[in-house]
Order: sequence, then structure tokens, then C-alpha cells
Amino acid sequence: MNGLKTVALLGVMSSILLLGGRLVGGQSGLMIGLVIAIAMNFFSYFFSEKMALSMSGAEPVTPESHPDIYRRIQPIVQPLTERMGLPMPRLWVTPEHTPNAFATGRNPSHSSVAVTVGLLEMMNDRELQGVIAHELGHILNRDILISSMAATIGSAISFVGQMGYFFGGRHSDDDEGGGSMAGGLLMMLVAPIAAMVIQMAISRTREFSADAAAAKYTGSPDGLISGLRKLDTLGRRIPMDAPPTTAHMYIMKPFGGGGMMKLFSTHPATEDRIAALDQLR
Repeated sequence: MNGLKTVALLGVMSSILLLGGRLVGGQSGLMIGLVIAIAMNFFSYFFSEKMALSMSGAEPVTPESHPDIYRRIQPIVQPLTERMGLPMPRLWVTPEHTPNAFATGRNPSHSSVAVTVGLLEMMNDRELQGVIAHELGHILNRDILISSMAATIGSAISFVGQMGYFFGGRHSDDDEGGGSMAGGLLMMLVAPIAAMVIQMAISRTREFSADAAAAKYTGSPDGLISGLRKLDTLGRRIPMDAPPTTAHMYIMKPFGGGGMMKLFSTHPATEDRIAALDQLR
């Protein structure tokens, strides 16, 4: 099912890039959009993991680079991967003081789990185990490829929209196939929303599945429930300024706000997730 979703996502994202190119630059813009779509499909499959880690400022966690962090999280991750039948993912830490975490990669053999400094500071070991088990659940369910690719291509769509705003007006509406400032402005407004809608569609149910996997393989939902409560409370108190195109990758929505942002939220409500976990006791 996730394979079909990945193909559908690539098709929709490519169509948006083609439409954006057409609106911004007419026939020549359409061809540019096609080239970008092909390049982004290739890039997002093979390099989306590296891009996601780079955008978050992640650093590898090894016995040499971060011995204290490694000594804490490796004994948590190793038993969980053995229970789930997964290879050991690469471990990373990001400098964010907001507690959060995400998994990325193209398959279980090429996967990474990243935690923030804030998560390590504010979670006890039981809560940290629940959060990491949730991220490993995404790897187990093979959610990470579609999630990583959505982040990469969504960022490309937003970039095309912004370029349309600045350069779309340089073409005359009288030129054959020419774009317009209106087209560029439309693309700037619609592209990020379109990317978020797609991410919303692939993200909400998968969070429940990863939560359930965490409860199963840790032996109890209690650690994750406590962790989710902390993530929700502290995330609002210490907001994390993550791009909307990568927000769906995190265990907890890393930005607040109402209105349109709430409408296009990529995560289920925390109380709904906790209620579902309560049913697993």
C-alpha cells in the first residue's frame, strides 16, 4: 500500500511542478517543470534522507562524536530493533531545544532516527523509549520513504511557487504561452498548501499505527502516553520553527497556531492519540 501511495505522491507532486512551470513560464516553463520533476523524483528517492537530516542540522551520534548521548540511546534502540526485526538505524541528534524526534530513509536498511537535544534533556528513559519506539514503528511500517520524499518534493514545490512570484511577471501576457505575475502569485499561495494537503493525507493514520507499534514492542503504552503529553505541553511552550514541508516527519507537530495552520495540521490531535493508546492497555 505504501508503494502505491509513493507512486501516487510522485505523480501528484510532478503534476503540481508541471502546472507551476506552465503558469509561471508558459510552454518553456512547462518544459522546465518537467525537467525539475524528473530530477526531483530521482533526487528525492536517493537523497531525501540526507536532505532531511541536513535541513534539521542533525549530527551523527557515535561513540566517538557524542559518547554520552550514544551511551544513553543505543541501549534503548538496540533491543527495540531486535524485537521488531529491524537493522540498527543510524542515530542523530539535532540542536533544537524543543523536544521532538523523526525517522527518515528509503527503507529499513537505509534509515535514520534523529532526536533533538531538548528531547534528551526533558524526557526520562521510559518516555524516551516510547518516542524512539514510535519512530522505529515508522521504519517498520515503511512510512519513511513516502514521508522523506514528500518533504523533499514539497520543498521544491514551495521553491517553484516563490520563484513564480518574483519572475512570473517578467513575461508578457501577450506572448504566446507566456506566464504572468498573477500566475506566479497563485503558485506561491497554492503550492505550499497543496504540499501540506498531500502530507496531511499520508500522515494522520500512520501516526496511530506507529503509536500502536511503540506500545506493542515496549510492552506498554504508558511511556509513549507520558512522552506525548510532555511533547504537547513543552512544544507549545518552546515553539519549534520547522518548515511546513518537513513538519509531518516529526512525532509531534513542531509549530503552533490556528486558522489555516490548524486546518492543514499533519498530525492527529494529541488527545486522540492518547485515547487510542489507552485502548491498548
